[in-house]
Amino acid sequence: MILLTSASDLIQVITASAVDSMRVHASWVDNVSGTITPGRTNTSITGAATTTVVGSPASGQRNVQTLSVRNIHASSSNEITIQHYDGTTTIILWKGTLLASESVQFIDGDGWIRLNSAGTRVTSGLTASNVQSQTTAGAGTWTKPTDFTPNFVEVVAWGAGGGGGAGASLVNVSCGGAGGGGGAMTRMIFKASDLANTVNFSVGTGGTAGAPGAAGAAGGNGGIGGNTTFDTTKVIAGGGGGGIGGAITGAAGGGGGGGGCAAAGAVGTTAFGVGGGPGTSAITVANPSMAGAGGPITVITTHNGYYGGGGGGGHTATPAQVVGGSSRYGGGGGGCGGGKITAGPAVNQPSAGGQSNAFVAGGGGAAGVSQAAPTAGTAGAAGDSTKGGSGGGGGGSTVAAATAGAVGGAGGSHGGGGGGGGCGHNPGLGGAGGVGGAGAIYIYTY
Repeated sequence: MILLTSASDLIQVITASAVDSMRVHASWVDNVSGTITPGRTNTSITGAATTTVVGSPASGQRNVQTLSVRNIHASSSNEITIQHYDGTTTIILWKGTLLASESVQFIDGDGWIRLNSAGTRVTSGLTASNVQSQTTAGAGTWTKPTDFTPNFVEVVAWGAGGGGGAGASLVNVSCGGAGGGGGAMTRMIFKASDLANTVNFSVGTGGTAGAPGAAGAAGGNGGIGGNTTFDTTKVIAGGGGGGIGGAITGAAGGGGGGGGCAAAGAVGTTAFGVGGGPGTSAITVANPSMAGAGGPITVITTHNGYYGGGGGGGHTATPAQVVGGSSRYGGGGGGCGGGKITAGPAVNQPSAGGQSNAFVAGGGGAAGVSQAAPTAGTAGAAGDSTKGGSGGGGGGSTVAAATAGAVGGAGGSHGGGGGGGGCGHNPGLGGAGGVGGAGAIYIYTY
């Protein structure tokens, strides 16, 4: 209860904004020597002022049962203070900023309740009050909110995925392009007072697709995905490395290294694709935490990341294809394109891309099919604020005369690696790699 027990006691509302926005309802009961008399007032507040919303009792005591203060303005917020004044001393009962259509209520027995514009009770002061995001590549600016007093700023970012390598073009043993590495996810929380009123950020561009191998030539490497940054160095989510292009010999080829929380992954080599830092990434390190997973040249399933991106799927010298690595929070690596083995020569099948929210390699974009008319790899699924993008599947290869290899699937947004392209049959071109998925950034202020 809120009691007014003297002829000088008042309940007042102070409004900071000059707009016509506040409507106040108060209900009470007066008790004078056991005689109970109910009463109420409705008050409009049309500017910046100190307004009495419950007056003093003529005698006895006044017990305030309900007090409701609502901001009726369609777009403007207003900072309000509700206070008890006894003629000498002022005590603040509630103070805060009401956004447009929000209200605060005092109900006897329940205390103070804040309601949002939908009339739903706000149960925590840590509820995010402002979200700014960008899920396409490019520069942007975060602006500190001014319609409430921010305490914390949480930044969640994904680096872009690496592009898949392209397939080679040859009639004999040759290799499909390796998959691009997945982008890393980085999360940081700052005190709002430690940040400037505006902070620049940049969302990474997906790594370029490897260029198709010309007639009788090796495929081109995929490009490295761009880092996503907040204030250049306060937050870094590394992009995935590009997959190596398919060779016109039986040479092994590494997938792109997964992006790390400090640096991008590297383009795959004949040894492996090095994951981005911090620390050192190697194929023998299963499920690294902040570093990106490496892009393997052996058939394994441990090239998965935690915050770092999954390694792109590479291939052995045979060639035998490796699925794209997955990541718990980062983007999945792309799958490897289909190649050609010695016998025949004959085609072998491409591999699937990796996924996010998983430690099991594969499960992302489906692989295409190696056959006379090869099919393309499926694009990886897009990520969102809870997970990274999936890697694209590898494209199929062919031994049909003068037929091109199929393209790798694009990586999903939020850092999925592109799939590798499949081998073409000279003079048919190799299949192009899949482009890496763009990065993303979400900035929560509360």
